[in-house]
Amino acid sequence: MQASSKARSSARISKAQYEMLAAFRYQLRQFLHFSEQAAQKAGLTLRQHQALLAIKGFPNRESITIGELAEQLQIAHHSAVGLVDRSVEQDLVAREQGVEDRRQVYIKLTDHGSEVLEQLSGAHRAEIRRLGPRLRSLLKSLMRDQNH
Repeated sequence: MQASSKARSSARISKAQYEMLAAFRYQLRQFLHFSEQAAQKAGLTLRQHQALLAIKGFPNRESITIGELAEQLQIAHHSAVGLVDRSVEQDLVAREQGVEDRRQVYIKLTDHGSEVLEQLSGAHRAEIRRLGPRLRSLLKSLMRDQNH
């Protein structure tokens, strides 16, 4: 640990700083709760929604490997396999063999998966707009406070 970060981490935290951290965590929990509820209403688990978003949002490609999905979701490879199996059964994603390496399997969204994700993403963007000003304010205060 560097000396400057060590000094910062050992500095006393004020009551106001604890309050800001707690408020920030509360806002994050509100968003995550909203996300879980929205996924359930759409007939998905939270992890399935996260998988659809990870696939659609993966840079420069429309499909990803199981390993890449596991990394994006920070889950074990075998957990990603199970998640993909369940998502295939619900017609959310499809597997396809790689063109250059036929041993490689890629996961892509189906039309149904794309439609569900689009609906969920619209709702999430609206929730971010609702929570955004408070989150921005708290984050700005926390970042500014960190420098003192």
